[in-house]
Amino acid sequence: MNRIKKLAQAYARHIALPWREDAAPAQRIIFCIYNAAEERILRANIAEFEIATTSAGHSWLLFDLGGTFAKWLSAQKYAEKYFQNPARLNALALDRYLDWIVENYEAAIPKSFAQAGMVVALTGIAELFGFLKVKNLLDKLEPRISGRLAVFFPGSHDGNNYRLLDAYDGWNYLAVPLTADM
Repeated sequence: MNRIKKLAQAYARHIALPWREDAAPAQRIIFCIYNAAEERILRANIAEFEIATTSAGHSWLLFDLGGTFAKWLSAQKYAEKYFQNPARLNALALDRYLDWIVENYEAAIPKSFAQAGMVVALTGIAELFGFLKVKNLLDKLEPRISGRLAVFFPGSHDGNNYRLLDAYDGWNYLAVPLTADM
């Protein structure tokens, strides 16, 4: 059995557990951690996670960050200047990208659908690498989580320290980590 199938099984066991209604927003986030080389396998098998979620009696919504940077950048007034000189893409511009992601997240999840029994699956996290920190995105999304946010995370963790793509120092976070080894 491949590691993504094992991760799906670990997720199925976890998502079937009763949910605490009084959990803090950071504790409503589930990190499904896998090797970045397995991204395509994960995407091909994402339906297994959806099936596990709906089998546990929860609703499911997929929010994919894949391609968002290109969409955001191409819509910018100064897109051509950014292409000519990427160094112009400063922290202020990237903060607007973060805000754009949050706006799209809110638009994708109607208030009537955002309920306590819903899982929002966040894929395409690697898209943020080099532009935004995952922690900054999660800090913005935390107050908007009424159910659970399943973050499909290509990287590693040690304790509560998470490293995106195993490339640089991570951050300490209170989310529930799930791996294929659980």
